[in-house]
Amino acid sequence: MSAPPDPQVLGAEIAEFQRRLATGVATLSRLPPVELATAAREVISRDGKTTLYRYRSVAKPCGGPPLLIVFALVNRPTVLDLQPDRSLIRRLLAAGVDVYLLDWGYPDRGDRHLGLADYTLGYLHRAVERLAGEHDHVDLLGVCQGGTLALLYASLEPARIRRLVTMVTPVDFATPQNLLAKWARGVDVDLLVDTYGNVPGELLNFTFVSLMPFRLTLQKYLALVDGADEPRQLENFLRMERWIFDSPDQAGEAFREFVRLFFQENRLVRGGAVIGGRPVDLGRITMPVFNIYATQDHLVPPSASRPLAGLVGGDYEELAFDGGHIGIYVSSRAQAVPAAIAAWLDRR
Repeated sequence: MSAPPDPQVLGAEIAEFQRRLATGVATLSRLPPVELATAAREVISRDGKTTLYRYRSVAKPCGGPPLLIVFALVNRPTVLDLQPDRSLIRRLLAAGVDVYLLDWGYPDRGDRHLGLADYTLGYLHRAVERLAGEHDHVDLLGVCQGGTLALLYASLEPARIRRLVTMVTPVDFATPQNLLAKWARGVDVDLLVDTYGNVPGELLNFTFVSLMPFRLTLQKYLALVDGADEPRQLENFLRMERWIFDSPDQAGEAFREFVRLFFQENRLVRGGAVIGGRPVDLGRITMPVFNIYATQDHLVPPSASRPLAGLVGGDYEELAFDGGHIGIYVSSRAQAVPAAIAAWLDRR
């Protein structure tokens, strides 16, 4: 049996923890409001709840087609420009890439009947047409679920896309390591959508946290106390918390289709997906593809992303990032990812 803890040592540790906690609360009370997504941009067009943005160039243009970023529906793209020194968007701009972003906005009750065809062959298609009308072709960067949407679009409209980049994108939804897929396969998605209409963002946030509850709750907040003396670290924490809990509701029909087609039926791998009455075949993606995955990703493990190599019909390259699903956007190591994207675009 191990010896019981020394009461004096234990008391000193508790006192130190209380001191740090009080220091952190005092520091937090003095911090100004944090801001996200502050890179300069302009509105190109609005379409329903969606907005097409163009970011202001900060370097000599590299001369390639515009790069249109397609983010997930379940979170906000502000994480791609979390703060000036941790910003995928700013580093792409610094490399001379002409960056656009399609912001899905916040669906409301009037959007509950929007389906995947509305998002891919509607909003995304019209944004691509707008850019292609000026530049002939468009490059796509699909992020997380947005990468899956980009794959759907590129397979249905391959002539419009010159190059495709996917980041932490789920493709095979049936791998044993995919914790989110295990949850989704057991969901009665018809009952969920018919009950709620739009699926609440708070419900999905709770689901994501429940996949790794200790790490994403208690461990995270205990680690915050260790940095209680560092205002900059506390600001970084607040930015992440603001992004994490800014979760739009999900248009009911699009959520129903996505869960059924991919999480429950795995149609990207098995085939048979139909969007807007048109069959999806990833073999029609003959443009160059650059697939980036995170080796420690618990939401989109490498085994869920790497099968893309055997499904597309053109040249394929991949990059393994040593980190997790969120770290690939905001960690210090992740700042090399946009450089890798820009270099690949330059080569291709």
